[in-house]
Amino acid sequence: MKNALTITIALTLLPLSGCMVGPNYKTPAAITAPSFKEATPASFDANDGWKPGQPGDTKLKGDWWTLFQDAQLNELETKVDTANQSLKSAEANFRAARAQIGYARSYEAPTIGVAPSVSTVRDSANQPYFPNNLANNGGGNFALPVDLNYEIDLWGRIRRGVTSAREQAQASDADLESVRLSLHAELAIDYFGLRSADAQTKLLDDTVKAYQDAVELTKDRFEGGAAPQSDLAQAKTQLDQARVQLTDIEVQRTQYEHAIAVLIGKPPAELTLLPFPLDPASQVMPDVPGVMPAALLERRPDIAADERRMASANEQIGIAQAAFYPTLSLSAIAGFQGTSALNWFNWPSRFWAVGPSLSQTVFDAGRRRATKNITVAQYDATVANYRQTVLIAFQQVEDNLAALRVLENEAQQQHEATASVEQSLDLFQTRYEGGVDTYLQVVTWQTAALTNQRNDLDILQRRLDASVLLIKALGGGWDNSRLPNP
Repeated sequence: MKNALTITIALTLLPLSGCMVGPNYKTPAAITAPSFKEATPASFDANDGWKPGQPGDTKLKGDWWTLFQDAQLNELETKVDTANQSLKSAEANFRAARAQIGYARSYEAPTIGVAPSVSTVRDSANQPYFPNNLANNGGGNFALPVDLNYEIDLWGRIRRGVTSAREQAQASDADLESVRLSLHAELAIDYFGLRSADAQTKLLDDTVKAYQDAVELTKDRFEGGAAPQSDLAQAKTQLDQARVQLTDIEVQRTQYEHAIAVLIGKPPAELTLLPFPLDPASQVMPDVPGVMPAALLERRPDIAADERRMASANEQIGIAQAAFYPTLSLSAIAGFQGTSALNWFNWPSRFWAVGPSLSQTVFDAGRRRATKNITVAQYDATVANYRQTVLIAFQQVEDNLAALRVLENEAQQQHEATASVEQSLDLFQTRYEGGVDTYLQVVTWQTAALTNQRNDLDILQRRLDASVLLIKALGGGWDNSRLPNP
């Protein structure tokens, strides 16, 4: 009857495990705005404005780089997911975080252990307070105990631990997506940098050839007495400067190629990309779909990660709060114990004991209170980090919207300036050949023409970079509905 009463009491206390102390999590209000300050670039459809992204082939998606319609870029980007070592590291961290859920969940079940032992014991006849008539030559002790220990989750400490681990795993998965997005964006930027370097190389190659022709022309005029030696010196200087610029571009191009190799998991020696110059006339500038500011919160994996960390930190407050309440555990032990192998497993050799235990910390000099204050402060820090991440997201979107708007106008202005300077160069070359102007005028306009032509290519690269960074700022087609539910 006594044992039955003990078990009945324990079973009666089990429903109390439904209680939970501590605050329930609610997503804090994020800083947002009714609209973006920067208008959409002129190349976007101004009539549509900014709208939440809807499913469609033209919308942002995981393989957002296909918007640039570049087959070589598409091929390189697909190698990031399978070979990049930074991504593999982030994926391993996610697997570890997911395994942590199983570790926390294990406390929801009893812990059962087995400790079999075989020993021979002889008590000393001369030990203090030991009757001599009980002394013997030793006896066997064969034991097979099975221990059970189960903490009844009265106040939700264990359940909150499981929830906290689950939310940390979701945050780790969002971190993985942040790394993935950053690596793909970095590859796209390096790729466009390499193609821009190829375009600069082609331009300088053509320039060197044109300057060589100019040197030959000036040399002929000098030898014919139609031009002073200073004209020939100026022409040679201009040629040498162009060659220096051509050599310098090779350094940039090589560094871009090496960076791309590392991003796709290869040593630089194993990757060679053939020259593929940017062509301003055919280069696709994608129309990046926009989102309302509120929707941006669901399109950024780093925002989702910080929000999940807030939820995890909230659970830690509940865990700290549970420490103020008693801990109820159910312990049991059962098994067989005999004096020899012959009677070890006989029915009379059985033994068992079961019963609940209640423990409560009475005095800890403020340790529990300090622990709770720490968890509250840590939660407040995660809220601030979350809101700061949101603000940074808005800044990045606004920065790149502004860059695209300004660079689009600048590109048009630069095209006009380049056309004008090329026309002037042709004019002064004709005037020089006719003996009307000195070669100094030709050199001046050659320098101006080359500078403006290189600016054309530089602005195109900056527009492509701004497009990539805007896509990254918008989350790259990721949204928090893709978070796993471990």
